Amino acid sequence: MNQELDANQVQDANQVLDVTGNNENQPEEMHDEGTGAIAGETSDKAEPDKDRLKATLEAILFTMGESVDIDRLALVIEQKKSFTKKLLKEMEEEYTASHRGITLLWLEDAVQLCTKSEFYSDLIKIAKTPKKITLTDTVIETLSIIAYKQPVTRQEIERIRGVSCDHAMNKLLEYDLITELGRLDAPGRPLLFGTTEQFLRCFGVSSIDELPEIDHVKMEEFKVEAEKEISGQGAGDQVDGQISLDI
Repeated sequence: MNQELDANQVQDANQVLDVTGNNENQPEEMHDEGTGAIAGETSDKAEPDKDRLKATLEAILFTMGESVDIDRLALVIEQKKSFTKKLLKEMEEEYTASHRGITLLWLEDAVQLCTKSEFYSDLIKIAKTPKKITLTDTVIETLSIIAYKQPVTRQEIERIRGVSCDHAMNKLLEYDLITELGRLDAPGRPLLFGTTEQFLRCFGVSSIDELPEIDHVKMEEFKVEAEKEISGQGAGDQVDGQISLDI
């Protein structure tokens, strides 16, 4: 049902329309995809200073020294997450295009300011040499199961491998390659495990989605080795393969 407007309301409405003239045949409002502002709109709020915002992001990341969620960065600079991500992408391009010693490392939905890998040989002359860890086949197999099956319980890992994984799990927790993610809503509420940001850094990926597809032939080899561990065959005849990581 339409309501009648009193004289004051009609006058107020006319004053609003008089700002732009007759509202008929006015062009449709166009929104800026980055900031959400209306194109051509005159606003008291000035357009964001991208250079200033990028300098702020750089200062935050440098100060924190670790990864920071993009949601938190967007909150600090008071911009939308999509626009903040766009600024970070531009920063990354600037670091790559110029002769800079730093770059951005993407870790899932977070980002970290770090040095470029090509300067490693120079950095270790003055900085602390990263700790080198060695992962045996048994630990690698356990880590592979967690990476591809996460979140996963210890019982599920042992069911897949067929043997106890206490030692391997303890090593992976010590190296900060896996972490507790919570508890499964099941009898006994067993712990759930998954990989960490340290895992992403060590293996050079920004997300678990970038992990290579499972090699089914390798998985069959894992099963054979697990069966040998159970039966005790080949004990002492074979030395585990190893890989080394810097942490």
